[in-house]
Amino acid sequence: MLMVKDPIPVEAACCPPVTARRLDETAAVELAAVLKALADPVRLQLVSIIATAPEGEVCTCDLPGLVGRSQPTVSHHLAQLTRAGLIDREQRGKWAWFRIRPDGFAAIRAALGEGLATAAPVPAATA
Repeated sequence: MLMVKDPIPVEAACCPPVTARRLDETAAVELAAVLKALADPVRLQLVSIIATAPEGEVCTCDLPGLVGRSQPTVSHHLAQLTRAGLIDREQRGKWAWFRIRPDGFAAIRAALGEGLATAAPVPAATA
């Protein structure tokens, strides 16, 4: 069974962008936890599968075959993504269904400074 312990608040990955001011340790830890949830190839595949599902959601019963992993492994990865606020889970009878949380991804984009026209110039190295 998929258990989600201590969800990471979506607000943790929100404003202001890391490029706007220095993050304090708490904000950095919270943002890193959300980004860490995406820093796995299987989780990225799962997000991609869920995000591109024609119906907008996917049954957990279909995912092991799509990513070539066992059901317990897929459940672990789904729990991490759910905890990070990136996907929502809905129990329907025996199976859980997952959909993308647009607000979770919007918060990540905001935290990373989406919409910045240019990055700050990098000073030239001195010898």
